[in-house]
Amino acid sequence: MSTSNDLWQQQNYAALLFDCDGTLADTMPAHFVAWTHVTQLHGLRFDEDRFYALGGRPSHDILSLLASEVGCQLNVAEAVILKENTFLQQLHEVRAIDPVVDVARRAAGRIPTAVVTGGHRHVCRQILKHVGIEDCFDTLVASEDTSRHKPEPEPFLEAARRLGVEPARCVVWEDSDLGIEAARRAGMTWIDVRSFHTPRRMSQAAVA
Repeated sequence: MSTSNDLWQQQNYAALLFDCDGTLADTMPAHFVAWTHVTQLHGLRFDEDRFYALGGRPSHDILSLLASEVGCQLNVAEAVILKENTFLQQLHEVRAIDPVVDVARRAAGRIPTAVVTGGHRHVCRQILKHVGIEDCFDTLVASEDTSRHKPEPEPFLEAARRLGVEPARCVVWEDSDLGIEAARRAGMTWIDVRSFHTPRRMSQAAVA
């Protein structure tokens, strides 16, 4: 475990793995706007604290969980599409998380890199393009690529497999408890982005 974003230079790591949302790009406020729209439309409860607690899980899993808690009959696939489209309408407000993006840019072409996200591939690619780093990574592991997701280790293990690197020689950048637990279970070192970046919360903005 480390809180230093220079760790990869200090140790002999063979690959860098990055979460996307909240790690490379400050997408979480825009995601919460989209989640609020969809959950209110269907009468589901989803406050901001729980939104952050479930960070890293695919939208399909979150919606299925929320619907089951209140006995709601929900077309989850349609709700996921609405959530993603609503988020993409907010994409112009998303900014890069510069310290992490700087690491990704400096590492590109020098050391194997991957993005490992609980989101859908097409949404992640648009985020990476928006912040100007779509060409910095050797592979992208998205929710479609594994049957189990964070906090299970499979997404990170799949990235290591694709890069041809032993898990113990990977360092992960993450911003969520579930993502850090996945990295731990995969036997990887991790850097908690929250140690140097605090996402803007919509509830705090409303109070201000």
